[in-house]
Amino acid sequence: MIRLKLLIFVIAMSGGLLVRAVGAQMPAPPGTAGTSTVRAVLASTPLSSVADAPRYFKLVRVHLPATQAVTYNGSVGFVLVLDGALEVTSGADQRSLARSDGVLVAKGKSTIFKPASGKPAEFLHFVLSTAGELDAPMESPPAVVKELYRTASPIPGLKPGPYEFTLVRVAFPPRFPLNPPHHRSGAALYYIFSGTGMFTANGKTEPRPAGVAHYEPYDLVHQWENPGDEPLVINLKTARALGVDVPRAFLFSADEVIR
Repeated sequence: MIRLKLLIFVIAMSGGLLVRAVGAQMPAPPGTAGTSTVRAVLASTPLSSVADAPRYFKLVRVHLPATQAVTYNGSVGFVLVLDGALEVTSGADQRSLARSDGVLVAKGKSTIFKPASGKPAEFLHFVLSTAGELDAPMESPPAVVKELYRTASPIPGLKPGPYEFTLVRVAFPPRFPLNPPHHRSGAALYYIFSGTGMFTANGKTEPRPAGVAHYEPYDLVHQWENPGDEPLVINLKTARALGVDVPRAFLFSADEVIR
């Protein structure tokens, strides 16, 4: 098993063309050294429009006691397992998720979460909500829910037309230098799973340690690096308009535009 000093999960709204290209790139086998980033799409779904109403990102952390189950029916989003194992059931579809696995949670469809193996489960739940949905209940008791982040204002710059909503993992090799300055065509919300990365924007460089949520709107020109001696892995929730093309050699995640 690879020890990851920095592991980041990201949700984003992004274009289908680039999401498919990124998703085709498989992670390197355990113990394999590399000199470039490795990207994997964990889950994604098309959105026909995000311009009909203001949209917000929200992220919560959920602790679910052993043998207990809860039902969720709300905004579209993704679940990512932090600890333990989780069974996710929606209609006839049932998934068993291990640590760092992710799955789509469809909008307005009852989804049951239950710990597997008789042990508690801890997971993240990312959602994309309208203003009217933002304060709606998430998982109910006996689940313990802690809100980690929400955008203070609507996500800016979203255009008419289809988007791809995606959960992405990006791995940086040790001592990876600053990548080229870039910005998003949609927006992204990160969760730093483990380790510490360095984020540069507006002339400032700041650390992003484990357990921190990090938001990037579409117009923020920024860079990431991994100064550590172990791999840096980032997972993103992204959103990008369809039809925006980016040279594959410069892709950092699923939906970024080089400046």
